[in-house]
Amino acid sequence: MSAQSYLIVIERGPRNCSAYSPDVPGCAATGATVEQTLARMQRALLAHLRGFAEDGEPVPRARGLPWHLRNSRDFQPASDDLFTQVTIELPAAVPAPAVA
Repeated sequence: MSAQSYLIVIERGPRNCSAYSPDVPGCAATGATVEQTLARMQRALLAHLRGFAEDGEPVPRARGLPWHLRNSRDFQPASDDLFTQVTIELPAAVPAPAVA
């Protein structure tokens, strides 16, 4: 088993929060509070990564906030976004992270 720490961005809206990981496109979650959103995002991320394993695909590499701020043209967080990381224990069946 191996673990990876994925960057999570939480955006607060007028009625709820939403979260995404710039390392794992297409994986997102929403909730009424920051805490609920983060818990849902962690579950969504784990399910997403398990899906990669089931499809025989490598998991996306966890890069972290500094990397995205320096290297990702599409990553433009708002000044009031919240940032955190969640560590996901990857099952042994999950292929190694993609190197790119």
